[in-house]
Amino acid sequence: MKNIIGLDKEKATELSRELNDLLANYQLFYQNLRGLHWNIKGKEFFELHVKFEEFYNDAVLKVDEIAERILTLEGEPFHTYSDYLQTAEIKEEKNIVNGKKGVEIIINNFKILIAKERAILSLASNTDDEGTVSLMSDYISQTEKTLWMLNSYLS
Repeated sequence: MKNIIGLDKEKATELSRELNDLLANYQLFYQNLRGLHWNIKGKEFFELHVKFEEFYNDAVLKVDEIAERILTLEGEPFHTYSDYLQTAEIKEEKNIVNGKKGVEIIINNFKILIAKERAILSLASNTDDEGTVSLMSDYISQTEKTLWMLNSYLS
């Protein structure tokens, strides 16, 4: 049986589940970034304050894109923090004021996200879901470059 966009319903449901997992992780990542942006201190404040804002603005766009993709696949996106907290592998970070520690947290969060994006890319490819493939490919390319830059920053 096919859904409205011509994909197998069972495979689309599986993709929606995986995308909801990614959505939950992006929501925790977003909130971590907000906290880092607000609380960062020290000589790198100005530089990191702006960079963390850039990251959270990007994350909030991705949250919306992922939720809309889930809806396109005829799924229901998570929309409560209880779902996010129960599902996400990314954990809440609290009261981080050290810039180096903040960057390390972001790197670790990005590593979780990129692994999930690669798994979804593979599943979407096997489902002939070009929309999700395209979305994940774009996310992966951007995340790889960002990880390179963050690692260079810490070097």
